[in-house]
Amino acid sequence: MTRKAFHFDYDVYQSLDELTEEDAWLLAEAREVTTHAYAPYSNFFVGAVAKLANGEILAGSNQENASFPVGLCAERVLLASVSSLFPKIPIDTIALSYRSSQVESNHPITPCGICRQSLQEYEDRVKHPIRLILGGMEGPVYIISSASMLLPLSFSGGDMGT
Repeated sequence: MTRKAFHFDYDVYQSLDELTEEDAWLLAEAREVTTHAYAPYSNFFVGAVAKLANGEILAGSNQENASFPVGLCAERVLLASVSSLFPKIPIDTIALSYRSSQVESNHPITPCGICRQSLQEYEDRVKHPIRLILGGMEGPVYIISSASMLLPLSFSGGDMGT
């Protein structure tokens, strides 16, 4: 038997105030985009803002429906917009934030499993890592250099021979 380990490093900032001007702006925009989320069932409003390699900025928010839980997460709404409007353009950075009437928004959250898979595949497709800025409405901020770090031992088209 051989034991192997997976780990990754990420940066932790105590607040938005410690970020670079651009990163702080992206996270502030993601916080604002939470107001566009439609989440009447979960009351968990998520905003995502991407800066593309060509300088374009796009946003997405989670969208629920009465057939809960078949709504769309903010990350997948954002990826669909990027793929539709700017096919094959790499995403340099995505900032994610959330707010809720149920829990305090004072710590970073990470994308769900479906979103991790979607982010991984986008990185693979454009051959470019997506840097993530994760933060609540206040509190610490995590910066992860590549979304693929959140999905170790990922499943890909290569596993299916494509």
